[in-house]
Amino acid sequence: MSPEERADAIARAHVWRAPTVPVARASLGRDAAAPARMECRFKIADTSGTTPKFQCVLESGAEIRTKYSHVPEIPAEAAATRLLAALGFGADRVTLVERLRCYGCPPAPFFTMRVADATRTQPVVERVLDPEKYEEFEWVAVEQKFEARPIESQAGKGWGFFELDRIDDAKGGAPRAHVDALRLLAVFLAHWDNKAENQRLVCLSRTWPEGTPCPEPFLLLQDVGATFGPRKRDLEGWERAPVWADRATCTLSMDALPYGGGTFGSARVFEPGRRFLVGMLEQLTDAQLTALFADARFDQPHGMFTTRTHPVSEWVRVFRKRLKALSEGPACPAA
Repeated sequence: MSPEERADAIARAHVWRAPTVPVARASLGRDAAAPARMECRFKIADTSGTTPKFQCVLESGAEIRTKYSHVPEIPAEAAATRLLAALGFGADRVTLVERLRCYGCPPAPFFTMRVADATRTQPVVERVLDPEKYEEFEWVAVEQKFEARPIESQAGKGWGFFELDRIDDAKGGAPRAHVDALRLLAVFLAHWDNKAENQRLVCLSRTWPEGTPCPEPFLLLQDVGATFGPRKRDLEGWERAPVWADRATCTLSMDALPYGGGTFGSARVFEPGRRFLVGMLEQLTDAQLTALFADARFDQPHGMFTTRTHPVSEWVRVFRKRLKALSEGPACPAA
């Protein structure tokens, strides 16, 4: 895809779809049908980022990405993706699994593959792996991709938040209210690690002939583990992080967060977008929020050097406090 074709897809992109289950009845906890234990077979694949992860294949043939180790990114991503999906925004599906058995896995798959990448010894690693031996991992995040074909250009993958300004409702793109709601939700969650590869541009159309423009371009958030606080699942930091850069002008910014808020920059939102997001968030009950944080294990220790935890009720309290900062105050400009 050429840069011009990608620009056209961005201009016509949407960011929100009406959820199939009304927000007030959405299940924000762990799926009752989700297995407590899973088995898969290790797949050699390129590695990226800093969170320990690997690719593996289920017996059904479905490929999954698994994040392991006791890092705060895992509960944060589990909760953020479930909230995004319940509200109608695009996100991959992340499920916490109590125990995963991986056949053919080396003892430390992420670091093994990082070394293999650096030393170009992947073929050697592949030969020495024993497909009958296995490694077991506890409380892993199993990620299944949002079902849609990616739209990729010669310039690269993903999209930055500054590109939301290029969506044009006159060309069939998302209305400004939906775009502003996505911006507000990103700030609400403190989604500061929003480099382009952490978002994805996809085509919702199942039949999309090669060489023709995608009929339904859609922007979604791909990696949302750096949320709920500047240090990922960081209650005090999340409570302190401002929702508004300037409430009087309804201006948003994540400049005070790590990396200056990544690609977010500064953006002004309008009243229809504020009311649209607040209207959805206010439908969530304390029982739903309790399930969201409890089933994502927010009250359990995560992090090599962090053992301090907070009860789920505190996470619900801060969620409500941040929602109050969004909902109260004078109306933003109408347009």
